[in-house]
Amino acid sequence: MAGRSLGKALATVSLSVALASVTVRSSVCRSVPAYRNSLLSSWFHLNSSIMSSSNGVKDNSHNKARTSPYPGSKVQRSQVPNEKVGWLVEWQDYNPVEYTAVSVLAGPRWADPQISESNFSPKFNEKDGHVERKSQNGLYEIENGRPRNPAGRTGLVGRGLLGRWGPNHAADPIITRWKKDSSGNKVTHPVSGKHILQFVAIKRKDCGEWAIPGGMVDPGEKISATLKREFGEEALNSLQKSSAEKREIEEQLHKLFSQEHLVIYKGYVDDPRNTDNAWMETEAVNYHDETGEIMDNLTLEAGDDAGKVKWVDISDKLKLYASHSQFIKLVTEKRDAHWSEDSEADCNGS
Repeated sequence: MAGRSLGKALATVSLSVALASVTVRSSVCRSVPAYRNSLLSSWFHLNSSIMSSSNGVKDNSHNKARTSPYPGSKVQRSQVPNEKVGWLVEWQDYNPVEYTAVSVLAGPRWADPQISESNFSPKFNEKDGHVERKSQNGLYEIENGRPRNPAGRTGLVGRGLLGRWGPNHAADPIITRWKKDSSGNKVTHPVSGKHILQFVAIKRKDCGEWAIPGGMVDPGEKISATLKREFGEEALNSLQKSSAEKREIEEQLHKLFSQEHLVIYKGYVDDPRNTDNAWMETEAVNYHDETGEIMDNLTLEAGDDAGKVKWVDISDKLKLYASHSQFIKLVTEKRDAHWSEDSEADCNGS
């Protein structure tokens, strides 16, 4: 369980990258020609910038992955200017810092060995046993035996705090219901005229910020199982319950996760723990109870990585961990719910 807890600490859900998925229809191989992947990498970064701008996220498609110091350390990244993020841009003097956290080098079960170990032969761009090494954004390039971040340079090589070389897969359950008054009627925002959504938010123990529950996908685990497990552990404190209580929680989770759901986002995420050789990818899924009957019967209790948990009204006033507000905004668009009091901001997507 400690290993899982450590693995979950790696799961951030930060969506500052473009909400676009790059699909490459090509046969999977161990090594892809450099020119093809260099083109893919640059197209990915350019497309991310364009899409981010169109979604009101200005010039932040690859910002968090360049911030210093690196999380949980005093390590300073090599500075990467905006114009040199893309791999197609020639930069002969590029000299990134090498860093992999001691906790990763210790060899926990959720982490790969060092790339130099003779008995380690990862199958990049493939399903490698139970470990998923395919990217949700298509093929990524392998250079000198190391996978290369498809979004561009980060100023740091190695794995940092991430366990896997290449993509590190996470899952994020966004649980929503309509806000209702004492009579059971949906509450309408007085300015936008739209109904107000609420979602289950946790307060992270590591930084004290409010966030969406979420965690890493265990090897061989289905996304649906990860979503259910993470929500149970962080929002219902299932790990600390008795056998009888766990059975009751399991019944609640079954009802909850049998509800209508929408895949809000799937792919690369701009995360401060990303490096040139390891990066976060996530699948964010919204489970919504239209009547609220199931949600109203949930007994929220913070557990595992969460310090607090509660229902939170959704609006653009929310200040959430990393870029979690991007996920939440997408949910309001899908559900035609209230987001902003500024009609122009709604139209412009800001």
